[in-house]
Amino acid sequence: MSGPGAGHQYSPYQVSWLKRDVLLFANSIGCTVDELHFLYELHPDFAVFPSYAIILPFKHTNTEVIDFYAAQGSARESIPGAPKLDSKRVVDGERHIEFFKQLPTTSEGRTFEVRGKVVGIYDKGKATVLETQNDLVDAKTGELYVRATGSGFFVGQGGWGGPKGPKAESYPPPEGKKPDATYEHPISAESAHLYRLNGDYNPLHATPEPGKAMGFGGAIMHGLYSWNATCHALLKLLGGSDPANIKDYQARFASPVKPGDTLVTQIWRTGQKDGEGWEEVRFVTAIKGGKVCLSNGRARMRVVGQRESKL
Repeated sequence: MSGPGAGHQYSPYQVSWLKRDVLLFANSIGCTVDELHFLYELHPDFAVFPSYAIILPFKHTNTEVIDFYAAQGSARESIPGAPKLDSKRVVDGERHIEFFKQLPTTSEGRTFEVRGKVVGIYDKGKATVLETQNDLVDAKTGELYVRATGSGFFVGQGGWGGPKGPKAESYPPPEGKKPDATYEHPISAESAHLYRLNGDYNPLHATPEPGKAMGFGGAIMHGLYSWNATCHALLKLLGGSDPANIKDYQARFASPVKPGDTLVTQIWRTGQKDGEGWEEVRFVTAIKGGKVCLSNGRARMRVVGQRESKL
């Protein structure tokens, strides 16, 4: 790891959640009544949907709506050797999440914190890419629950002479092979308004003005909405909706999604397994009748079933 800001440690911060937050998240990403353990707190197997942790750097310990821009600005620490970045003009680039321990259904009675650091800051000419790593840990024991690595594209903020950054590894679908499963997920006009209640209150997804200023023509969906909904598709179709059956998950944000679109996820099993039985799975999510919105999709899973699902 080298270059401006690489290795810079952010100040740790506390995060918390309640059972209500867990239920809201599962509802907002499309979990269904045949997965009642994600939707009903009295189910004997009540569980947190595994990718829930990705929302905690937005939520922190808040239980009320917040001013997103003010919160992002105050949380943005200066990074040695890097330009000051405007959080009003940032979109997701790529996200990778690794699951080490299953989250409890509430953080009540315990203290969790996010410990973050800069992986790298790259000058792409028309944008600056900030890559970070966030570890969700039990503050008292130091146990690692989830590690999330992500990149943010700060639109129109490049050209400062920084490094271009390494070439990302590619995970294309197996050549010449038909998908093993397909999942369709329709998005309502209000889906972003439900999802934002998880703690990501970026106005870009609630009102047309920010999206018009950024060249999107209006409000767009949270990139992490499509990312989480696709994670749900994989776990439901291949993993029996069991959180224990996914080890890690990643995808690249390829194009914006708008309210009213339908997501179509195509999934390929590769048959490649490691020594612990985790199989590599590839996937692509596109807008029905339109562009790919999530590319470079890869997960490691224990495949316990395979079913076709079109909602």
